[in-house]
Amino acid sequence: MAVIILPDAQDDLFSLQEYMLDKWSEADWLKAEDEIFEKLVLVDSGFLTGAPVQELALVGIFEYQNVFTSSHKLVYGRINTDVYVYAIAAHRQDFPTLLMKRLLKI
Repeated sequence: MAVIILPDAQDDLFSLQEYMLDKWSEADWLKAEDEIFEKLVLVDSGFLTGAPVQELALVGIFEYQNVFTSSHKLVYGRINTDVYVYAIAAHRQDFPTLLMKRLLKI
């Protein structure tokens, strides 16, 4: 079992890091980062299963789940025993727009 953070999700993490370090403190970023990775460990271990991504479930796509930290939404899918992270978004972000850009690769 492994967690694979795909390149777009890595970009999301770097953007969130840059934003949080600019607006808040390093301690706030480190806390948020810990929450993200702790949640992914729970997903990978099977102790936590997210709900289908609502926007995708509305069109019949159920293989992508999301889980939440106190400030972020993590979108992932499981392939065999591995967890693939597709997106990491702040709660304040316009998630439908992020999702649409990701799907259309704009």
